[in-house]
Amino acid sequence: MPPMPLSARLAYAAPGFAFALVGIPVYVHLPKFYGDVLGVDLAVVGLLILVSRFWDAVTDPAIGYFSDRLRTPWGRRRPFLFAAALPLAVSAGLLMAPPPTLAGSALTWWLGLLLFVLFLSWTAVQIPHAALGAELAPEHHERTGLFALRDGLWILGTLVAATAPGIVRWMLGLSTDPATERTVFRTLAWVYGPLLLLLPWLCAFAVREPEASPVAPDSPVSATRDAWGNRPFRILLVAYAIGALGAALPATLILFYVEHVLRVAPLADALLGGYFLTGFLCLPFWTAVSRRIGKKRAWLAAMVVSVAAFSGAAFLGPGDVAAFSAIVVISGIGFGAGLVLPASLVADVVDYDEFLHGARREGLYYGLWAIVTKVSAALGAGAALPILKWSGYVALGEQPPAVLTTLRMLYAAVPCLCYAAALVVAARFPIDERLHTAIRHATGLRQRGLAAADPLLSRGGSA
Repeated sequence: MPPMPLSARLAYAAPGFAFALVGIPVYVHLPKFYGDVLGVDLAVVGLLILVSRFWDAVTDPAIGYFSDRLRTPWGRRRPFLFAAALPLAVSAGLLMAPPPTLAGSALTWWLGLLLFVLFLSWTAVQIPHAALGAELAPEHHERTGLFALRDGLWILGTLVAATAPGIVRWMLGLSTDPATERTVFRTLAWVYGPLLLLLPWLCAFAVREPEASPVAPDSPVSATRDAWGNRPFRILLVAYAIGALGAALPATLILFYVEHVLRVAPLADALLGGYFLTGFLCLPFWTAVSRRIGKKRAWLAAMVVSVAAFSGAAFLGPGDVAAFSAIVVISGIGFGAGLVLPASLVADVVDYDEFLHGARREGLYYGLWAIVTKVSAALGAGAALPILKWSGYVALGEQPPAVLTTLRMLYAAVPCLCYAAALVVAARFPIDERLHTAIRHATGLRQRGLAAADPLLSRGGSA
């Protein structure tokens, strides 16, 4: 397959920007908005996010599995982008702009139901979109470049979403008073909704899918069993799950940490924006590094940078803005690599699955991958918010010392332990560029009816 033209790569990558407009509001802004401003119990907010995300453990692989098997004139993946973008846009808008008349249990039901619709729609767009990327870029480093473009737009969208509330307040002349927050999020709903609809549709219209591969004669259960039996994928999945949990905790708690530990709440959006901007600017660097030393080694190096920098946040206190800014920038250097490189390695693992089973199952693999990403993020919110409340958190009030200690531990110390554990697991991942080339060659031999040994076994490993 010839390399994709830039216009097609940009069209494919565009939904990445939209996906960020879901993640940051749900995990960073909305818990505080619904908890502090709208009065929903903080532990209930965390529980609703956790339960709705665990439902993805069913829907993610199911949608991935069925997208692998769908056959239409529009292809396998693009019909999902067309169909799911509308409920995604509508549910996101309604979630950020609840009717002023809703309160109490009615508001809690509103939040819970819309979270389920939002996450189901998000899954139905995101999983086929990720699978499409693995199909469009079969070459080892080409797919890293394509995913870097997609995730670069995701980081850019995250930067926009992270700073958007502050920008809206500034443009409309609003204070940070809780009474004005409804106006802020209602304004954002009118911006985010159309983007969540139009960018997936742009991709679906502009990108042409490769010809579909043969359908594997399996069931969802046997397919999932095959994926778990794929040793490189199992290693990758476990490592990423541990690291994603570590990343989810600070994402959920950063607004609380900046306000109550550092006591510089007005700088929260700027600090969050600086983290994502650094990650965005460093993506070309990590793409180049991965070409030179390999994807796995580059990913491990990025995790080392994150642990080294982020551990310092456990020791900061009121007014330590300069030190925290340095931590933000240094840890942001490794952020982009943690997105792009593991996703690219999943595509390499899919190639090994094709060698083993004779069919391409990108949807299944990215569905299982998405479970890890989403459930880890949900565990971050579902565990951190109740723990924060149980430690004595006071909404819109002065926090006791136990809360400040809890924030430091959950925001910095626990994530660093997770990153360190992920580093140990990820070091065992066996597929490098040379082995990937051997896998592709062996797959080609089998497709022509010739015998081919398992490249992992030939190298002395175990599949």
